[in-house]
Amino acid sequence: MLLAIDVGNTNTVFGAFKGTELIHDWRIASDQNKTSDEFGMLVTEMLDNVQLKPVDIEAVILSSVVPNIMHTMQNMIIKYFHQYPLIVGAGIKTGINIRYDNPKEVGADRIVNAVAAVHRYGGPCIIIDLGTAITFCVVDDKKNYLGGLIIPGIGISAEALVSQTSKLPKVEIIKPEKVIGKTTVSSMQNGLYYGFSTMIDGIIEHICRELEKDPSDIRIIATGGFSTLLVSESAYDIVIDRDLTMDGLRIIYDLNS
Repeated sequence: MLLAIDVGNTNTVFGAFKGTELIHDWRIASDQNKTSDEFGMLVTEMLDNVQLKPVDIEAVILSSVVPNIMHTMQNMIIKYFHQYPLIVGAGIKTGINIRYDNPKEVGADRIVNAVAAVHRYGGPCIIIDLGTAITFCVVDDKKNYLGGLIIPGIGISAEALVSQTSKLPKVEIIKPEKVIGKTTVSSMQNGLYYGFSTMIDGIIEHICRELEKDPSDIRIIATGGFSTLLVSESAYDIVIDRDLTMDGLRIIYDLNS
């Protein structure tokens, strides 16, 4: 049994695999103030709730975009699971070719998503991760990771509206019924939703044009917490895969084990 851990800016996701099947997954806040023991007690409690114990976990793979948590999480794995995790980083086998100017700059989460997308859907493909930040990654039909875009996420933008203005309130991020808002709250909600959903389609259009490809010839995959909300009305055929990152970690582990 494999335990896959993905440490993101907002949430940390744990997934338990039995073979190729994701049998359980959990999500907790990526709290940089937590100690390794606090994370350890949380993880063992989550496992216990599904009748699993740390001794049942035969291997661990760890991916992180939060350096401050990486050391804490490694210590937790060593202390509570009595093994060293496979860490996604430079030198690890991924099965794709990183064509970035400096490959070490590519975030672990982007690499993991690209690996999963290529294995599950083939190339060329566009991977859109709609989380704290929004990332677009492009992989061609020869498994070359070409690069992409990084954009502030919809949650960050909503917070910026409140913190950088005097009168605008906090709002729930939802899919509105109409484009034209009749109140300050609905105007903000409409601006966030339609601004980001339209931006996503616009970037897809630009990528396809730059690749000189018809959109129908490119697989487009969305993942992340806001994926269902923001691509539901897209003009493009977008596959929503909420388990993409977890499966990418499993694939990378298999490639390196």
